[in-house]
Amino acid sequence: MEVYTALRQFADSWALLAMTLFFIGVVLFTLRPGAKALAKDAAQIPLKED
Repeated sequence: MEVYTALRQFADSWALLAMTLFFIGVVLFTLRPGAKALAKDAAQIPLKED
């Protein structure tokens, strides 16, 4: 089996699953309760005067 074929099969199966789970995790992390206040504070950083 060639290296390319092995990597292609891996990317078509487990890597796709891993990327999907990572994406879902990022979305859930962003939409969790309490994230709104942190996002609002981070959005105001460029506007703060030192």
